[in-house]
Amino acid sequence: MPTVSAHVALTLAQHVDHVFGVMGNGNAYFLDAIESQTDAVFTAVRHEQGAVVAADAHYRASGRIAAATSTYGAGFTNTITALAEAVQAHVPLVLVVGDEPTSGPRPWDVDQIALASAVGARTYTTGRADAAATTVIAVEHALTYRTPVVLAIPYDVAALEAGPVPEAPAPRIPAPPSPRGEFAEGMLDEIADALRSAERPFLLAGRGAWLAGASEALGALADATGALTASTALGRGVFPDTRYDLGVAGGFGADGAMALIREADVAVVFGAALNQFTMRFGELFAPGTRIFQIDVSPAATHAHVGGFVRANARVAAERLVELLTSGRHDSQDSDREGADSPTGSTADGELSGIVTGGWRASVDVAAARRYDDADELAADGRLDPRAAAQRIAELLPEDRVVVSDGGHFIGWANMYWPVASPDRMMMVGTAFQSIGQGWPSVVGATRARPEATVVLTSGDGGGLMAVADLESAVRAAGGHGMAVIWNDAAYGAEVNLYGLKGLAEAPMLIPEVDFAAFSAAVGAEGVVVRTLDDLERLRTWAAEPAESRRFLVLDLRISGRVIAPYQQEIIRVNS
Repeated sequence: MPTVSAHVALTLAQHVDHVFGVMGNGNAYFLDAIESQTDAVFTAVRHEQGAVVAADAHYRASGRIAAATSTYGAGFTNTITALAEAVQAHVPLVLVVGDEPTSGPRPWDVDQIALASAVGARTYTTGRADAAATTVIAVEHALTYRTPVVLAIPYDVAALEAGPVPEAPAPRIPAPPSPRGEFAEGMLDEIADALRSAERPFLLAGRGAWLAGASEALGALADATGALTASTALGRGVFPDTRYDLGVAGGFGADGAMALIREADVAVVFGAALNQFTMRFGELFAPGTRIFQIDVSPAATHAHVGGFVRANARVAAERLVELLTSGRHDSQDSDREGADSPTGSTADGELSGIVTGGWRASVDVAAARRYDDADELAADGRLDPRAAAQRIAELLPEDRVVVSDGGHFIGWANMYWPVASPDRMMMVGTAFQSIGQGWPSVVGATRARPEATVVLTSGDGGGLMAVADLESAVRAAGGHGMAVIWNDAAYGAEVNLYGLKGLAEAPMLIPEVDFAAFSAAVGAEGVVVRTLDDLERLRTWAAEPAESRRFLVLDLRISGRVIAPYQQEIIRVNS
């Protein structure tokens, strides 16, 4: 007869196709059932944190919920940092764990419910009679609230026979929210009016807009208004037309592009939280810019927002396109200038089709989003990371998914390596400001997008912190994966923020590690890169069939003296 663990596995496998984890006493029966009784694919990682990271990355790359698993006690506590990141980033996943027996805790047990709650994750505990139903509830909660949940199987319950697996109902997922609130429709009318009369309209979109499926509607809105566009780092590629897109807004943006954003007279933000980095610590927009925000958050997320609508980004964008292109205009001020036109108007003329004149025609967007060139070597004789990033961008396969660890280096990939859509750039760790999430991110992204080349960008500090899952990344991705390690022999962000203040630098430094040799030990190909000519191997590697090549690790010996622009902003603010 099926066990309680089998009930969980068989029910969960109806909703997930991948499970990532480390086997232990508490989840042995669950993993046995996953392997022998379901079609879900289990991929082993080498550290429990990596299990949650891989599931997180899988969701970000595919849009499909995934599962992670660990044992109880020490196995569970190893997941906490990654679990906190998934909570902060609103990532739905299910973490299946062993737990203390129903008779009470043993010396090696901890209060797992309290630990999960401390980082914002809810726990559902299975029993002998309700394992399947509890599993469905956990999946439903994760998807409804876009958050990770913990599904706990008590140790003395895991192997109990539970009878036939009942037919569980499908999770109930709410429809995308329409504009909410007494004044929501009126505010949409006001936004439409503002866009209709704007001379320099600007649209900004984040990951929330991508998750809402708003890309097409945002493209139509940009065309209808003649707006320039930009995205947050996690929303890069959400606008379908790159001709008028300024790239990433905030500290990763090019100076020329950010200068243009400050010229906007009306800005509408979709599905972006407007954190301090996107907002350039309050300086993204000029003081006179009218800023509207559309998001599923309960209220505006930045003090500079003048009008807010709580709504699904796609639904709101479609409504705005309808208001602008039909000329309908339900506010009490319908007699204002332009309202008598069947379509409304701007300085460029009618909104019945794509607006090609005006602001769009007066600026060179391609030039504005271009970054300054850099010399090959910095003043200390080590590789300048900007020159390396530019050259790598020329050599990377076009069909790529970029996954990023956290650290000072995060600017280089975001500045120089464009991606086709937001599900091809993920930064696991940045929501919780953590490092050491990079290698297992490769595992989840590879399982989600096996046809693409997965490119990890990581620093030496984070790379060492998660080095156990270097083996997992190499094993999972093989020739479909590669990594770029920005090796400055230091925790670069700390050197920049605190070394410059005169604090002792010794704790901020790392002995220079040979990541190329590390990689060779687990079956990858490693290349030490000290000059741009050393990147020639990337060119030949990218030209080879994926099936005939090995995972490639580029160990870039870069200068720590070149400070990324976003870090310069942080230094300025902290000063």
